[in-house]
Amino acid sequence: MEYVLLLPGQGSQKVGMGQDLAAAFPAAREVFAAVDEAVGAAISTLAFSGPSDELTRTLNAQPALLAHSAAVWAVVREAIGARVCAAAGHSLGEFSAYHVAGAIDVDAAARIVRRRGVLMYEQGMARPGAMAAILGVLTTSIDDVCAQATRECGQVVPANFNSDEQVVISGEVAGVERAMELAKASGAKRCLLLPVSGAFHSPLMEPAVAGLSEALRAEQWRDPNFPIVANVHAEPVVSAVAAQELLLQQLTAPVQWTRICRRLVAQYPNATFVEMGSGAVLTGLLRRLAPSVKALSCGTVAEVEQLLLLGDAHR
Repeated sequence: MEYVLLLPGQGSQKVGMGQDLAAAFPAAREVFAAVDEAVGAAISTLAFSGPSDELTRTLNAQPALLAHSAAVWAVVREAIGARVCAAAGHSLGEFSAYHVAGAIDVDAAARIVRRRGVLMYEQGMARPGAMAAILGVLTTSIDDVCAQATRECGQVVPANFNSDEQVVISGEVAGVERAMELAKASGAKRCLLLPVSGAFHSPLMEPAVAGLSEALRAEQWRDPNFPIVANVHAEPVVSAVAAQELLLQQLTAPVQWTRICRRLVAQYPNATFVEMGSGAVLTGLLRRLAPSVKALSCGTVAEVEQLLLLGDAHR
């Protein structure tokens, strides 16, 4: 059996994440301790016990989500690692993907994503923006909707292509609000403002690129052990140099999740897709695009045990 790993991004965090894993498995406990030490903060306490508003802050959510995904991987790596053929991560999850592929150690990845979270928050404060989820099929393309809203009110762009019926837009507040109006007029079922601190995956994040570049260069990278399908262009990445460049571009470019999923399903139609970390958002999106795919979430002790049993059955 082959496995494709999916690593969740910001928005999947919840209080209690990883707590049972850390209690049950020394390897998971060691990962959370390493992340705490790397960032100089009690990320594990926030993940396990909250409070929720502190965990949700960008600079905390990013290392917490990375730690949870890395903790699961530490527990299951020996059992399934040799049969992983590819991985992809949604936004922040792309950093987790490179960790599980052996391209970067967990402490180094934690320092980078902590810095990324700080930079994104600071830029959001310096130039306030908004993000909104557009649900449903539009009669006008989302690119045209954003282009018209940009001309009329302020810069706004597609930020996450999550599925055929879910796109997130990002940009200046007035531009996002106008795009929501235009999307509703074009047949959107719902348009929802998201509780975020900035216009992520948009040109408004451009000033954060230099700081993230410095953080990436400060750590040691290796070529990944298996391909990571990148957010920016939905193509496989097999070199450390390309990984860092694409992670920089990701700050201001849209997440091509729909294309990523279609590519992975087409290339690995018989693989089991495993969402490794908090929640089941990515497996839900995957099933909408490919209802027959084998997919499961793996973030709790019970789910880890299920995956290990599945792996043993197919040795």
